[in-house]
Amino acid sequence: MPELPEVEVTRLSFADRIAGACIEQVRLGKPLRWPLGCLPAQLQGRTVRAVRRRGKYLLIDLDDGLLLLHLGMSGSLAFVATAPDPGVHDHFDLVTTRGVLRLNDPRRFGAVVYASGEQSAEAAKLLGALGVEPLGDDFEPEAFHAALRRRKAPIKQVLLAGDVVVGVGNIYASEALFLAGIRPTLAASRVSGPRARKLHAAIRDVLARAVRKGGSTLRDFSNANGESGYFQLEAAVYGRAGQPCRVCGTTVRGIRQGQRATFFCPSCQKV
Repeated sequence: MPELPEVEVTRLSFADRIAGACIEQVRLGKPLRWPLGCLPAQLQGRTVRAVRRRGKYLLIDLDDGLLLLHLGMSGSLAFVATAPDPGVHDHFDLVTTRGVLRLNDPRRFGAVVYASGEQSAEAAKLLGALGVEPLGDDFEPEAFHAALRRRKAPIKQVLLAGDVVVGVGNIYASEALFLAGIRPTLAASRVSGPRARKLHAAIRDVLARAVRKGGSTLRDFSNANGESGYFQLEAAVYGRAGQPCRVCGTTVRGIRQGQRATFFCPSCQKV
């Protein structure tokens, strides 16, 4: 699943090029996770102002309303001058005066939803419960620790839930917990103040490095220019069960938490 770094990398790969474009046509393929919310023809003639990100959502600001785009489990975007005829997994084309933004999504868990504004009911339904942005100024160590103290679930599950801090997906939660020296099974309420500060810094560090590396390409992720990411090549624990820890040499362990794979070093993550 594309996580926050992959979504941000995707945004950076086309945001400047599509800004100022006029929408000429919207083409829909097979139904996605949620309906568009308006007739495609209603978007014709509108101008793309900017592309932002909120968690794992891309927000395409228009001169009237906005499009909320989610890549789901397997989605990817391409932005090209001209696009070939849609393939079987191409489910959304935004045809503009500056190029075609195409969503390819084999599993169709992604979505493109029109909302009249960011405070509208349509947008609030998707964005309203999201936590703070981990790379933003509002992500403060003290508030983060206070939120963790109110949660009894395992710390990794709390990070994945997205209501305390948004967008720390499976790969990056494992990596951040390793950097902070925290075992993923520890109850969030038992994370001490000093450990919470270390985790706060680790989350920001891991996500920022992942963005610089173009995200992680585990299967078929690529940005809107068709470029793959490389963060997975330097992962400390994720996907490395049975291999020696890069720090201490202890065998990295893999377990299941909430039907998701979790990786940690029993020696480096004793707490």
